[in-house]
Amino acid sequence: MTRLRVAVLFGGKSVEREVSRVSARTIAGAFDAARYEVVPIAISETGRFLPPSESGALLASGPVPERFRTADPAGTAVVPAEVAPGRIDVVFPIVHGTTGEDGALQGFLETLGVPYVGAGVTASAVGMDKGVFKALLRDAGIPTPRAVVLHGPGDLARAAGLPLPLFVKPANGGSSVGVTKVKRREDLAAAAANAFRYDERVLVEEGIDARELECAVLGNAEPRASIPGEVIPGHEFYDYDDKYRDDKAQLRIPADVPAAVAEETRRLAVEVFRVCGVSGMARVDFFLERGSGRVLVNEINTLPGFTAISMYPKLWEASGLPLPGLLDELVRLALERSERRARLMTKPPAELA
Repeated sequence: MTRLRVAVLFGGKSVEREVSRVSARTIAGAFDAARYEVVPIAISETGRFLPPSESGALLASGPVPERFRTADPAGTAVVPAEVAPGRIDVVFPIVHGTTGEDGALQGFLETLGVPYVGAGVTASAVGMDKGVFKALLRDAGIPTPRAVVLHGPGDLARAAGLPLPLFVKPANGGSSVGVTKVKRREDLAAAAANAFRYDERVLVEEGIDARELECAVLGNAEPRASIPGEVIPGHEFYDYDDKYRDDKAQLRIPADVPAAVAEETRRLAVEVFRVCGVSGMARVDFFLERGSGRVLVNEINTLPGFTAISMYPKLWEASGLPLPGLLDELVRLALERSERRARLMTKPPAELA
């Protein structure tokens, strides 16, 4: 049987490049070697694509924090030292952050005409841009915390109607980089200035006293949702250090919530997936408001992590789909989407007459 050649793209220019490399290591080690040939391709901090041999060495020998190691069954990434030239059948992009999951890389792959795992250009951009995402949710009537977008430091007055505490974050970004919790109005300007270091627009959102739930979605035209899980932050909120450095956050799968809440979470996760036009995979994050019991959509992540502590693969494993099977399904969905799009008309009506 001819093996499918899967290029695993990782690294990139964003601050999340190390998380990307650890995710790629997990993915490369979990593919069935009898069915897939993994071709690692790293993208450097300057945006340069590294050759497979150099990429494979980086993937296999780079440092991996101890808490991430359990995701790699073999202890090292399963990648060849040398890769023979040949066509790539499908690309698995696991480049987090800007230029990786905001539609830029997806547009490049569309131009090349190569099938790839995950959301397309528009859905990737929507998922990355918190301001646009919030607008889509409001238009669809999907419950979400109130928020405003700042286009510069002079827009601070726009947040006057939002109650404290506030969360200030770059409109485009991930892994809670540049996010500040503001408890006093006089601290808003400094928090916004910090967020503007990472993006040209900033989102100011009302803080919700809530538990944090997450749900994984998988599919194309007929997506399905996993059981929901809960993140219990080790810090005041689930920030970058809490996610990747301090190892204090707790993940509970399944979430200890009433059946009606779990079902509403799964229903909304699929609805958000469809509203945003996502394909392949996404993780949808929620707030379960204390007191009212309301389920509010927080964010969508169209390129979730695949480290040992990443919720997306853990949620599917708990739902009966372990990582090797999940990768099989993601590749199948990528090829299915590519074949479906290839059947779309590309000629103007006059030429079809």
